[in-house]
Amino acid sequence: MSTRLDDAYQWANSADGPVLVAVEERQDHELAAGSHRHARGQLFGSMRGLLSVGVEEGVWLVPSSHAVWLPPHEAHAGRSHGPFHGWSVYVAEPACADLPRRPCTIRASGLLREAVLRACNWPIDASTAPLAPLAASRGHLAEVVLDEIRTSPPEPLGLPLPSDPRLQRIAKALIDDPADERDLEQWAHWGAVSARTLSRRFVSETGFNFSAWRQRARMMRSLEMLAAGAAVSAVALDLGYSTASAFIQVFRRTFGQTPAAYRVRL
Repeated sequence: MSTRLDDAYQWANSADGPVLVAVEERQDHELAAGSHRHARGQLFGSMRGLLSVGVEEGVWLVPSSHAVWLPPHEAHAGRSHGPFHGWSVYVAEPACADLPRRPCTIRASGLLREAVLRACNWPIDASTAPLAPLAASRGHLAEVVLDEIRTSPPEPLGLPLPSDPRLQRIAKALIDDPADERDLEQWAHWGAVSARTLSRRFVSETGFNFSAWRQRARMMRSLEMLAAGAAVSAVALDLGYSTASAFIQVFRRTFGQTPAAYRVRL
């Protein structure tokens, strides 16, 4: 781990230091972090790919188009699906007083992403004096990040993952290849679980039946692909839809707008 990452993580659990510390991280392998908590609030997201985030409410799948907000002292775990390139912002606890009190996701706007990446270039040193104030220009940029957290409408955390290891294995396989067309019976056989158990436990552990969960997993992946600039027709084919119009219909039903309108919002 780099000195910068060491210093950032030390500030994450310190009441001292600047109001905001940001860090960008790249790993050529999957990132996995067991349950832990920070004294500071944390906002984090990925530049590409999907994250699984475990909080008190369950395990959730979050696309790169969104960022996760965790209040101070909130227990959480996380992992990336594939190599990780992402960022974290640690906010001093007093500055979290008017920020969301519960874990949530917000849309990672272009303004938020650019402000965070600029803050990632600030020098940080865990040996500096406690409560070191930010320079005026940095203080303004920090306030932009805090204001984005404060004013962005919280959205439901992406997609719940089942907790049963057999069902979770099936869910992760579908995340890796959303276009896989095997039906429930075939997935149950592959996962060494009865079709009845698979059907029943998917509902009890995620709130979605198997077909609805798979459809939503495709929709979460489509958000990532659209944010990366993929054409709507290419997204539809890559996710297993027979036509672009079929994909657009499901997208509109799920998110209340067309993929083109979503891209304009981005």
